[in-house]
Amino acid sequence: MAQCVQSVQEFIQDSFVPLVAALCSEEAERLTRRNNLSFAELVRPFCRLTSEVHMRDPNNQLHIIKNLKIAVNNIITHPPQPGAIRKLLHDVVSVSQPAEGLVANVITAGDYDLNISATTPWFESYRECFLQSMPASDHEFLNHYVACMLVVSSSEPDPVEQFLKLSQEQHRIQHSNEYSYPKWFIPNTLKYYVLLHDVSTGEEQRADSIYEEMKQRYGTQGCYLLKINSRVSNRGADEQIPDPWSQYLQKNTIQNQDSYEDYTVSNKNTDHLISDGTDTEIKDGLSNNFKTHPLQLDHPSGSLDSTDYMKASTSLQDSKKSNSGTPHGACLTLTDHDRIRQFIQEFTFRGLLPHIEKTIRQLNDQLISRKGLSRSLFFATKKWFSGSKVPEKSINELKNTSGLLYPPEAPELQIRKMADLCFLVQHYELAYSCYHTAKKDFLNDQAMLYAAGALEMAAVSAFLQPGAPRPYPAHYMETAIQTYRDICKNMVLAERCVLLSAEILKSQSKYSEAAALLIRLTSEDSDLRSALLLEQAAHCFINMKSPMVRKFAFHMILAGHRFSKAGQKKHALRCYCQAMQVYKGKGWSLAEDHINFTIGRQSFTLRQLDNAVSAFRHILINDSKQPPAQQGAFLREYLYVYKNATQLSPDGPLPQLPLPYINSSATRVFFGHDRRPAEGEKQAATHVSLDQEYDSESSQQWKELEEQIVAVINKGTVPSNFQPTQFCLNRYSDNSKFPLAVIEEPITVEVSFRNPLKVPLLLTDLSLLWKFQPKDFSAKHDGETKEQGTCDEDMVGTEAIAEFLINSEETKVARLKLFPHQTGELHILGVVYNLGSVQGAVSLDGIDPSIGLQTGKFVSNGLSVRGRQDLEIQGPRLNNTKEEKTSIKYGPDRRLDPIITEEMPLLEVFFINFPTGLLCGEIRKAYVEFVNVSKCPLTALKVVSKHPEFFTFGGNTAALTPLSPSASENCSAYKTVVTDPTSVRTALLSSASSADFGVGMGGSPEVIQVPLPDAVLLPGASVQLPMWLRGPDEEGVHEINFLFYYESIKKHSKMCHRVLRHTAVICTSRSLHVRATVCRSNALGDEEGRGDNMLLFVDVENINTSETGVKEFHIVQVSSNSKHWKLQKSINISGDKDTKLASRERAKLCFKAVRCKNSEENYTFADIVFGNEQIISSASPCADFFFQSLSSEFKRTQVQSHAHASQRAMKQSFDETVRLIQRCSEVDLNIVVLWKAYVVEDSKQLILEGQHHVALNTVGKEAFSFPQKQELPETVLLKFFRPENTPVPARPTPEQLSNLIKTSLHYPESFNHSFHQKSLCLVPVTLLLSNCSQAVVDVMIDLRHKPTSSEALEIHGSFTWLGQTQYKLQLKGQEVYSLQLKACFVHTGVYNLGTPRVFAKLVDQVTLFETSQQNSMPALIIINNI
Repeated sequence: MAQCVQSVQEFIQDSFVPLVAALCSEEAERLTRRNNLSFAELVRPFCRLTSEVHMRDPNNQLHIIKNLKIAVNNIITHPPQPGAIRKLLHDVVSVSQPAEGLVANVITAGDYDLNISATTPWFESYRECFLQSMPASDHEFLNHYVACMLVVSSSEPDPVEQFLKLSQEQHRIQHSNEYSYPKWFIPNTLKYYVLLHDVSTGEEQRADSIYEEMKQRYGTQGCYLLKINSRVSNRGADEQIPDPWSQYLQKNTIQNQDSYEDYTVSNKNTDHLISDGTDTEIKDGLSNNFKTHPLQLDHPSGSLDSTDYMKASTSLQDSKKSNSGTPHGACLTLTDHDRIRQFIQEFTFRGLLPHIEKTIRQLNDQLISRKGLSRSLFFATKKWFSGSKVPEKSINELKNTSGLLYPPEAPELQIRKMADLCFLVQHYELAYSCYHTAKKDFLNDQAMLYAAGALEMAAVSAFLQPGAPRPYPAHYMETAIQTYRDICKNMVLAERCVLLSAEILKSQSKYSEAAALLIRLTSEDSDLRSALLLEQAAHCFINMKSPMVRKFAFHMILAGHRFSKAGQKKHALRCYCQAMQVYKGKGWSLAEDHINFTIGRQSFTLRQLDNAVSAFRHILINDSKQPPAQQGAFLREYLYVYKNATQLSPDGPLPQLPLPYINSSATRVFFGHDRRPAEGEKQAATHVSLDQEYDSESSQQWKELEEQIVAVINKGTVPSNFQPTQFCLNRYSDNSKFPLAVIEEPITVEVSFRNPLKVPLLLTDLSLLWKFQPKDFSAKHDGETKEQGTCDEDMVGTEAIAEFLINSEETKVARLKLFPHQTGELHILGVVYNLGSVQGAVSLDGIDPSIGLQTGKFVSNGLSVRGRQDLEIQGPRLNNTKEEKTSIKYGPDRRLDPIITEEMPLLEVFFINFPTGLLCGEIRKAYVEFVNVSKCPLTALKVVSKHPEFFTFGGNTAALTPLSPSASENCSAYKTVVTDPTSVRTALLSSASSADFGVGMGGSPEVIQVPLPDAVLLPGASVQLPMWLRGPDEEGVHEINFLFYYESIKKHSKMCHRVLRHTAVICTSRSLHVRATVCRSNALGDEEGRGDNMLLFVDVENINTSETGVKEFHIVQVSSNSKHWKLQKSINISGDKDTKLASRERAKLCFKAVRCKNSEENYTFADIVFGNEQIISSASPCADFFFQSLSSEFKRTQVQSHAHASQRAMKQSFDETVRLIQRCSEVDLNIVVLWKAYVVEDSKQLILEGQHHVALNTVGKEAFSFPQKQELPETVLLKFFRPENTPVPARPTPEQLSNLIKTSLHYPESFNHSFHQKSLCLVPVTLLLSNCSQAVVDVMIDLRHKPTSSEALEIHGSFTWLGQTQYKLQLKGQEVYSLQLKACFVHTGVYNLGTPRVFAKLVDQVTLFETSQQNSMPALIIINNI
C-alpha cells in the first residue's frame, strides 16, 4: 500500500471515537450561523484533546488516555441511503487528485526507474469518508451515541424551559418507537447542558444568572456557559484570524449539504451497503432543527453512460468553491477559539469520561452478578481462557444464522457493549478480553454477524495493546472477512475489515499478505472499491523488499480499468500512465498498444486532447503487430481525436503528423524541367532525370569534364569559387554548398514515404512547405522573408498532388514541384497534406466497421486531418580534424535550401539518325539539333568528351567544300571525287592545317567548339548541324559522355554557365585489324635523285564475325598524313584492281614512301585510290578523325614521356645528342585505311564505310590500328627498393646508332675476268654513305676488316681492297656521299663485299657513340673466269 500521513495506530484510533449528539434550539443555531457554521461544525476543529486524560478501570487501576478525539454530530433521524453513500464516496475520490507539481517518488527496481506517487490521498479520503458514513448497526456499539449536548442561547426568553423541551425531545427520539435512528449506546444517555452566549449582543449578567440557575439544577459537572461572537463586526478587516474549519468542511462538505444533484456514479451493480432493512421512508414529526440525513436522495438514483460522463465531481467542486469563498468564524476571536477548546476539554473531563467510566463499572458489575463469577472481569478472564475451552467450529460447518438477533439486555451484548466502550477509551487489554469472551459466546450461539464483529475488534485490540504482549491474530480478521462476505453478505463490514487489516499488515511489512487481502475483496458489485483496493495492492507489490514491478504494473492496469468503469476518468488515466512506465520499450507491443489506446480514450474524455493525440500517435508509429482491422480502428480513432484537437485552435500552427514515415535522407531534389521523350528519329539528350540511379563514378566523370571545360574557358585554371553543376541532389552528392536554381524553372523534390501500417493511407492535397526570402542579387537589396501562403503564389508557385495512396507496408515516392517566380533564397521546410484512411479498405469479420470513439462520427468517405511533416536532413559526419574525429559532429546538408538566380538560357539538344550500333572504325553521319527554349540568348556553346575521337562537327573547310553529286547519291559520309583511271595506285596529294580541325591550338583536344552560325543561339531559335561519328576501335559497349557547355550573353554574379549532359551508348562489333611496318629502302636514290625513301607494308585482316551480317570488306583507299613523308605509289604484285576481304581473310599491301618538303604547319595528305572515287582525306570528316586520333596518340605518348622530364633536365647537352641520334630511327608517318563493308540486312544490301588509323613512329617497329593489350606475367616477385632518379642512358642503343649513317654498295652482280691473261681481277665498287640525321657527322671507313668466322670464309672466300684502306669523311645533314673503291680478286667465286667497317660520331662530341655501321644484308658478287 502507499504511504499514509497517519500511523496505523492513529488511523485506527481516529476511525473509532466516542460519538456525541448535539441538539440545538433554533436561537442557538442562529448564533452559530453568524459564523456560517452549525454548532457541530463550530466545535469540530477543537474535538481532539491536547492533554492526557486519566480514568480508572473496573479494577480501580489508573488508565491513561492519550490524544483522545471525540466526534460531535447533529442528530439525524434517517439512516443514509446506499445510493447517496456511493455518490458521496465517488465525489470524495473524484475531487482528490495528485497535487500539481508534486515531486513523484522515484523507485529503482532492476532495470526500471519508475516515477510513482508516494502517497494516495484519494484513498485516504475515501477510507475516512467510508468509515464516517457507515450506518449504525445493532450487532456493535462503536458508532452509537454515548452522550448528547443540549444547546440553548442565553438570549431566549426562558432558556431553562428550552432545555427542558430539548431534553424531552432527545428522550422521545431515543426511547419511542417512532424513531429507529440514530442508535444510542445505553438507555441512560449523558445529557450535557450548554448555554450559548453571544458576547457582542447579549447581556452578560443575564447569561451568568441563567448559568448559576443551571448549575443548581444540573450540577456543575453537567452544564457549561460558552461565550462566542466576541468580535465586533466593524473592526478592521486587516486582523487575520485563522480558519481551522476549512480543512474539515472540505472533507465533509457532502455531509453538510442539504440536497444533491440527480445523478450518481455509472455503476449498474449498486452497492448493497446497508443490510439493516431501514431503507423505508419514515415520516417524522420533528421540529425544523432536525434535518434528514444529508445522504438522503430526493429522487431515485439514475445512471449515466460512462462515455458521456464528463464532470464527475461537479457538486463537490461547486461546494468547495462556495466554502472556500465564504469566511468561517467571522465573529470569533482567538479568545473564542480558546473558549471552545476549553469547553470541549471540560465536557470530556467532567462529563463524558466520568460517564463512560461509570458505565463500564455498571456493565462490569451486571456481568459479574449475572454470570455469578468472581468480583472482577480481570480475574475472571484467566479462568475463562484456560478452563473448559470449546473447540471452534470452522466457518463452513456453521449454518447461516446471520439473522439471529439478541435482545438489548442480553448478557452477550452487554459484554460487547463493555468491550466497545473500553476500546473507545483506549483500554485495549480489557477490550480484548471482552471481545474474546463475546466471540466465544456468539460462536456458541452461532450468531455469525455478532461473532464476526467480535473477531474483527479482538484482532484490532490485540494489535493496539501497548507493548504487544501477543502477536496480531490475522486469522481472526480472515474469519471475520469471510463471515461478513459469504455468510452475512455484508460487503461494507467486510471492506472495513480489509481496510483495517491491510493497514496493520503493511505496518508489519507483510506486503504480500496485504496485497492478497486487498485483491480478495475486489468484486463486481463496486467498481470504485475494487479500483482503490487494486491500486493499493499494486503499491504493496512495488514496496516489497524485492519489488515486483510487473505485478505492480498489471494491477495498476486492472485498477485503471475499474476506475474507468466507475467513472473516475482522471484516476483511470493516472493508473494507466504509471503502468506504462513498466511496459514501455520492453517489446510488449500489444500491451503497449492497449495501454496507449486507453490513455488516448481517457485523455480525450477529459478533453486533454494533446495527451490523447500523443497516445494514439504512439500506437501508430510503433512497429505495430496488430491485425489490419485493429490498426484501421486505431487510425480512425487517431484521426477523430486529432480533428477535435485541431478544431480547438484552428488558427494555430499546423501540427506534426506521425504518418506516413518519411525517409528524410532519401529525399532527392532535381532542378530543371523533365526530359522530353524521343520523337521518331529525334532523340533528346539523356541529361539527368530522377529516374536515373546515382553513380558516384559517373558523377565524378561529369565533374571532371566540367572542370576541364571551365579550365579551358578560364585559360587553364579553375576559378576558386567554381561550383560543379549538380542537377540532382541526394544523400551521396556533395550538399555542403547552397545549390543554384534558375528563376521560372521548376524544382522537383522527391520525398520517400513509407506506410508502416497494414492498412492503406490516403494523402490528399499533398504539397511542399517552404519559406522564401526575395533577394535581388544585382541590386544587393534584401526583401522580407515570406512563408507559404495563398498570397505568395506570385513568388513561388506550388504544385499539389490531389490524391496519393500508399498501400499497406509500402514505400512510395512523391514528386512535388515548386516554380520560383522571383530571385532570392528558398528554404524547403517539409510537406503539408491531409491524412486520411480509405473507408472500406479493411472488412471486419463480425465487427461493426465504424468502431471509433463514438458511433457515427465518421463520414462515409473516411476522415482526414491536415498537418505537416518537416524534412530534417542530417549532413555527413565530419572526420577531418582531430576534434571532429574524437567527437560526433555533422556537416550541413543544404540540398533543400536553393538560391534562385537570375534568368539563364536553357538549351535542349536532339540527335537525329543517331546510331546505336557501329562497326569498329565505321563512319556515320548524323545531325544534332540545338534549341534555345529560354527567353534569353545563349553563346559560347562547346562540347567536351573523354572520347573526342568518336565524333566531329567538321573542320573549318567543311563549309567551303560542297558534297559531290556521287557522294550524295551513295549517301556517303565522305567528300569524294571521281578519279581518273590512269591515276590508280599513284598518290594524289593535298594538304591541310591541323588548326583547321581544332588540333594543335594549345587548348584541350577534348573541348570542341560547336560551330553555331553567328556564335549565338537566340531565344526560341533552333539550328541543325551535321555530326560525323566513328565507331571506337575496340569492340563492345561504349558509354560516351557529351557535356554541352554554354553561357548567357549577360554575365551573372551567381551562375556563370550552364551544362547539358548526354550519354550515348554505342555497341561496336569487330571489323578490320590493320598492322603496318616501315623500313628504309636499300636504294638510296630515287627517280628524282634524292635519298631517303622507305617501304611501307600494310597488313589488313578481316576479323569480323558473320553474325553482324557483313559479307565482305573492300579496301577502297590508303592515305598517308605527315609533315615529312608521303606515299608515292602502291607496289602491288598481283594485278587486282580492288582488294576484297571475306571473313577471316588477310591482305598485305606494299607502298613506297618518300620524304616531302618539310612544313611546320601543314600536313601533306597522299591518297592512293583502289577504286573509282577518291575520298579527299584532307577534308571532313576523314581529316577530323585523323587529327583526333593523332592527338589522342600524342596524349598517350606524352603521358609516358612526362615521367622522365625532370630527369632529362640534369644533362641537357647529353640529352640533345641522344635525341639527334634517336631521331634517325624515328619516322612520323600516319596511315589511314579507308574501307567499305557490304552488309545484308533484311534482304537489303547496305554499304557501310569507315577508316582505320595507324601511327608509325619507329623504323622497323610494327604498329597497329588499335593498342595491343599487354599480357601481365602470372606471378611477379615483390621487390622493395628505394626510388631513385634513374639517369638517362648515356649511350644510345645499337639499333638507334645503326640508323645514323646508312650505307649502300653499288657493284655489278657478276663480273667476267680472264685470269689466264691477268692474274689479278680489279672490280670498281661505289660506297654510298647517307647521313640520316640533321646534324653534321664525322664518318670513318675502315677497309682492313677481315671476316673472322671460318663459316664466312668457306662460303664467300677471301678478297682484298686496293688503294686507301681508311677514309675519314664529314657528312652534312641528310647528305649522300659517293666513295669509289676497288676490290681485288685472285680467283673465281662468290664473294661478300660487305666488309667495310663504318664508324660515325657527331662533330661536336669527342669519341662518344663511335660504333660500327654494319649492313645487315650481304653484298654478294660472282667472279667468273672467261
